[in-house]
Amino acid sequence: MQSFEGKGLERLLEAFLEYLSYERGSSGHTLRSYRVDLEDFFGFLREKRLPQDPGGIDHLHLRLYLSQLTRRGLKRSSISRKLSAIRSFFRYLKREGLIKRNPAQLVSTPKFMKGLPRWLTVEEAFSLVEAPPQRDAKGIRDRAILELLYSSGLRVGELVGLDLGDIDLKEGLVRVLGKGGKERLVPVGGKACEALGLYLKVRGSFGPKEDALFLNRWGRRLSARSVGRIVKEYALRGEVLKPVTPHVLRHTFATHMLDGGADLRAIQELLGHARLSTTQRYTHVSLSTLMEVYDRAHPRAKKVP
Repeated sequence: MQSFEGKGLERLLEAFLEYLSYERGSSGHTLRSYRVDLEDFFGFLREKRLPQDPGGIDHLHLRLYLSQLTRRGLKRSSISRKLSAIRSFFRYLKREGLIKRNPAQLVSTPKFMKGLPRWLTVEEAFSLVEAPPQRDAKGIRDRAILELLYSSGLRVGELVGLDLGDIDLKEGLVRVLGKGGKERLVPVGGKACEALGLYLKVRGSFGPKEDALFLNRWGRRLSARSVGRIVKEYALRGEVLKPVTPHVLRHTFATHMLDGGADLRAIQELLGHARLSTTQRYTHVSLSTLMEVYDRAHPRAKKVP
């Protein structure tokens, strides 16, 4: 049985991440998340002087770890994510014959209520995407980023992963590599195509050093963190009085499409959701809009004073 001490820990972790990458086709974002979560768990084992051998870890040690995460103030969703990473890791070790049982199977996932997605109104979305000034290359680039996020509902990782060859402005399409390495074609609206066309004319001013579509000031691929800062910056400039992230724009895209009459399965395809149940979260959002329309329009809906 291999040991968790020293290089043993690193070998097991690296072997697991290699398995996720080459056999499961996991994205770079997923691999980084698994690494962070598992290293946090391993650090807990060392700190508490618990068994450093995978075969010596049991479900009680895992429950102790989850209790510590709760005391640290982590959200239940974050705790669930960490437990999922640990489950997958031990499942891999069992498959490789390094342990006889998976101790994480005896630990239940924390229950938590899924909140409804946060989204922007049409007016707020327009204020945000129109906030970047078009006086310089940075503003033109940022407008293209915001227009594309709102127009096509891309995940931020999908957006920063785009290369020049992935967009077809003539056809109004973008080729996206989604979760699990699944490729899909997503329509791009007229305003986004216009903004992207302007950006491509000034892209050379960033001194391109690679084929990435969106570049930073050093000519390298823009990071997801940078896109998050861009969204936050222009939300403030556009006087949007809500916390806004790239994922909020994705939720906004889906909500506005559904409110506009788009079919739920079509939205599922556009978002790249593997399960329809994930997309169905947006029906709750649109139901509130539907109820408002009903209350205003139906003669028998009005309450008697």
